[in-house]
Amino acid sequence: MSNPLREIFTGVGVLLRGFGMIVRRPRLFLLGAIPPLITSVVFLGALITLLSQIDDIAVWMTPFAQGWDPAWATLLRVAAGAALVAASVLVMVISFTTITLALGFPLYDKIAEAVEDELGDAPEPVDEPLVGSVVRSIRQSAALILISVSVAILLFAFGFVPAVGQTVVPVVSAVFGGWMLCIELVGAAFDRRGLRRLRDRRVGMRRRRLRVLGFAVPTFLLLSIPFVAVVVFPAATAGGTILARSLTPAGPVAPQPPAAA
Repeated sequence: MSNPLREIFTGVGVLLRGFGMIVRRPRLFLLGAIPPLITSVVFLGALITLLSQIDDIAVWMTPFAQGWDPAWATLLRVAAGAALVAASVLVMVISFTTITLALGFPLYDKIAEAVEDELGDAPEPVDEPLVGSVVRSIRQSAALILISVSVAILLFAFGFVPAVGQTVVPVVSAVFGGWMLCIELVGAAFDRRGLRRLRDRRVGMRRRRLRVLGFAVPTFLLLSIPFVAVVVFPAATAGGTILARSLTPAGPVAPQPPAAA
């Protein structure tokens, strides 16, 4: 059995290796930073708008606390506001990743290819019609966002529970968000090997859960910081490819019929 701490730190090391590989390719690094810069501006604007209105939104969400003692009402509304921000950040980071990968698809494909070439022993990509690939990617990304929104709603509800909402919920949010983020980041390497279903990615990731989380949770936390994502995203793409190589068979597998999950 693998040492749990070793697996976690190996995952963290994957992200650092991703940084090392991408900084040695400054042109790819700079080009890869353009899509997250665009999406960072959009999402930062949305986050600032949310934060500027958070007091009014918290009051609107808790009309039942209108007649409460002011101290308790304030405590509840602070918890509601914090839960809403945490849930929103979760959905934003997953959506941010999906949109950024879509905007910079050719660039991130080149980053993944460069990593595969440097590490060697990569299989030849399994051919897939362009239209089919685009449709599949959209369908899978929509499924991931829908799952993320559903879980964010649950986490938001638990955010009202005293103590749990301020301790357990942020941890669960980071772990779940990192896992969902990793499903996106390992996609290129899995697709290259003919493993095109989301189910294939989940099965591979479950083989090395702690390694995956060691990579994914720090990546999720870094991508949740506005504009830090501009620097992190190209490295995370490279890191996702490195990680995927330890989660997949060495060679290509038989092409599969299209499936969303």
